[in-house]
Amino acid sequence: MDRPARLHALSEELRRAGTRGRTSEQLAAQFEVTTRTIKRDIAVLQSSGVAIRSAAGPGGGYEIVGNATLPPVNFTPAQAVSVAIALTVCGDVPFAPEGRAALAKLLDVMDSQSRERVAKLGARVWIRQATRDTSTGARIRGVVEEALQRDVLVSLCYVDKEGRRTERVVEPHLLAHSYGAWFVVAWCRTRDGVRWFRLDRVADARITRRTFVPRDPELFGEPPPDARSVFGA
Repeated sequence: MDRPARLHALSEELRRAGTRGRTSEQLAAQFEVTTRTIKRDIAVLQSSGVAIRSAAGPGGGYEIVGNATLPPVNFTPAQAVSVAIALTVCGDVPFAPEGRAALAKLLDVMDSQSRERVAKLGARVWIRQATRDTSTGARIRGVVEEALQRDVLVSLCYVDKEGRRTERVVEPHLLAHSYGAWFVVAWCRTRDGVRWFRLDRVADARITRRTFVPRDPELFGEPPPDARSVFGA
């Protein structure tokens, strides 16, 4: 078992052990390495943010403290390149800046050999005409994304296909991609009903301080048969 795989398996073993914990001797026997290697691995996990508590002396060992962090995830170089490609090709997708930040964190915790393999493999992929954010579009999308996460109202200046401008106060419910464009599907308080707003037709968007209770999802209808979530559901 290589080190990245062992680090992941080690942290998962400690999570399964819960408050019982595991001693370095138990872990060394399980992973067929020395106790010194286990101690070095624990130090690496702790430095990467995994909350592991150690207790010295007889009966001491290691345990995960609470659920402060997500379990560490190990990506292969090909998987890391795949994420980079998706972010480059679809630069205007929701939460793209967060995706790029996550990729940077992933590369930061990779060992130097894996980062080198990522760089070499990535250099062998060329992309032309990738979509890019404009400053206005990115700002507006950022407002909508924040409101979606926090369940707060958004004030929109919307331009319809006829060029008419209207001011709307909406409760964002979901983001949808259809017919080559991104939409925010929302309950429009101005029109008192469900509306789909094309993000590229939103001239301005301002987040408010007013929260709302999310409405019944059935009000917004069922997705079409060929639609799927980002997790493939």
